[in-house]
Amino acid sequence: MKAGIHPVYEESRIVCVCGNVIETRSTVKDYHVEICSSCHPFFTGKQKLVDKAGRVERFRRKYAKKSEEQPATTGQ
Repeated sequence: MKAGIHPVYEESRIVCVCGNVIETRSTVKDYHVEICSSCHPFFTGKQKLVDKAGRVERFRRKYAKKSEEQPATTGQ
């Protein structure tokens, strides 16, 4: 490694708004993040699934009416 061209790799702290602090090593001294693995809904099991039932049926009903109104062309 060449001397003087590499950044300093030192102890670092990652601080989340929920209060979780993670000690690690990085070239940046401190990080402040909005969400971490301790408070993210996917990792905590509190993830709420969006109910998408009925969207396909609603789409088919909406466009089925339009296709019935317009006669099909024979392409001649």
